[in-house]
This record gives sequence, structure tokens and C-alpha cells, in this order.
Amino acid sequence: MNEIVIYGAGGLGREVAQMLEDLNALEPRWSVLGFLSDDPALRGTRSGDLPVIGSSEWVRARTQPISVVVAVGSPALKHRLVQRVRCPLTTFPTIVHPSVTMGGRVSLGEGTVVGAGAVFTVDIRVGAFVTVGIGCTISHDDVLCDYATLAPGVNVSGAVTVGEGTDVGTGSQVIQGISIGEWSIVGAGAVVCRDLPANVTAVGVPAKTIKERPSGWHRDHHA
Repeated sequence: MNEIVIYGAGGLGREVAQMLEDLNALEPRWSVLGFLSDDPALRGTRSGDLPVIGSSEWVRARTQPISVVVAVGSPALKHRLVQRVRCPLTTFPTIVHPSVTMGGRVSLGEGTVVGAGAVFTVDIRVGAFVTVGIGCTISHDDVLCDYATLAPGVNVSGAVTVGEGTDVGTGSQVIQGISIGEWSIVGAGAVVCRDLPANVTAVGVPAKTIKERPSGWHRDHHA
């Protein structure tokens, strides 16, 4: 059994814990040690059935290899947490729920998490540390770049590019051939009918830009 910890003790963390349990029911592989959190108030508590065993420093103090799943939805926070725990003894497995439908020529990068009931058709490239929520549909020739998050129920039509660190809200629709720039945010229930630039927030039907941010905003904890 491979030892693994879940970085993020919230709702998505508990969902990932359930995913690992479901995968182990098919083929025992993962020994889940518990959650990591950088909130000192959570240290020694429990989330679901598992303890919160430490922070990112727990990983860096290890002398043996450890697998880490970064289980937070915010792309900006994901990016920061990966940097905190990346070291020579850390690996980031790709976790895919057994109920996911996966077609031909679909590639998934390291640290990517795919929730229950998601559907991937064919010829799809998914980068590293991408989060695909439950019930998403990803169509032919799509590209989901590193650190992107698709919340539950997002439908992405064919030949779409979702840029690095883009956060697509619950139930959103992205029509054929659209490109969404890096580190943008698409509001829940939006319908993206035109290309979106980088570093914007867009909401509504059709999606319209309501906020612009400077390049690199995601590195600022308070942005």
C-alpha cells in the first residue's frame, strides 16, 4: 500500500477521501494517513473519518516518500499549496473516480483529480493539478491547462481551451471552439459564447466580463 495524504481538510478533501476509499474497494492501493491543513486550529481534529495530522511542514520533515493529493478548488490556492509541498520525496498521483467514463487518447497530468460521473470523450489533454468536479462533460479536442478547476456539472463542448488556473463555476457551459485565458473566473451557470481574455471574471448568459485583474494576481493571497 502506498502512503498518501490529502492537502485540504474541507469538503473537497472529504470527497477525495471517499474517492480513495472507492478505488481501494476495487484494488487496494492507498493507505490514507489523513489530512494536511495550514490552519493551526485544525491540527489534531478530524474531518470525516480521518485526522488532520499536520501542515506542509509535515511533508517536508518526511524521510520517506509520500504521495500528496491537493484537494482545494481555488486554482490560486492550489498553485500555492503545490509549491509548499513539492520536494524530492513528494509525488502527486492522478486520482480518477472509478465511475468516470474515459474515451480514447485522453491524457491526464500529475496531481489531477476527476470526480464521480465525469465523462471524457476523445482526444483530450488535461494538464497538471486540474480539478474536474462531479458530473462534468469534456468533449473532443479539449485542452484543460495546469491548475484549472471545473466545478460540478460544467459542460465543455469540443475544441475548447481552458487556460492555466481558470476557475469555471458550477453548471457553466462553454460552447464549441472557445478559448478562455489563463487565471480567469467564470461564474456559476454562465454560458461562454465568446473567447475570454486572461485574468478576468465573467458571469451571465451570455458570459460578460465584469472584472479585470493584473497579470500575476493569483500569487497574491489577498486577491
